[in-house]
Amino acid sequence: QVQLVESGGGLVQPRGSLRLSCAASVLIFSINTMGWYRQAPGKQRELVAQITSGGIANYADSAKGRCTISRDNAKNTVILQMNSVKPEDTAVYYCQASRFTIYWGQGTQVTVSS
Repeated sequence: QVQLVESGGGLVQPRGSLRLSCAASVLIFSINTMGWYRQAPGKQRELVAQITSGGIANYADSAKGRCTISRDNAKNTVILQMNSVKPEDTAVYYCQASRFTIYWGQGTQVTVSS
């Protein structure tokens, strides 16, 4: 069983930056892939970025050049750094872990608005 707790969401102005953290209840080096997904109102949940246990990152086209995903094995945490945020980035952001099965966090709201 893996528990994931997200933090760092909130209100941010357009063109600002945001740092989302996902703390796992297990050693994350034992987790194959961890990622960030988001779901805007009326839309399906979509991938933002994911990173493997070996540190290989994959980004959605909307995130490329603006987002960086990283793993801190010492803190069992995965970080999503978002820069130059846009109103269309407004969504609930979920942390996901893949370890024999899929685990989800409870989500954190990100609102981009002036």
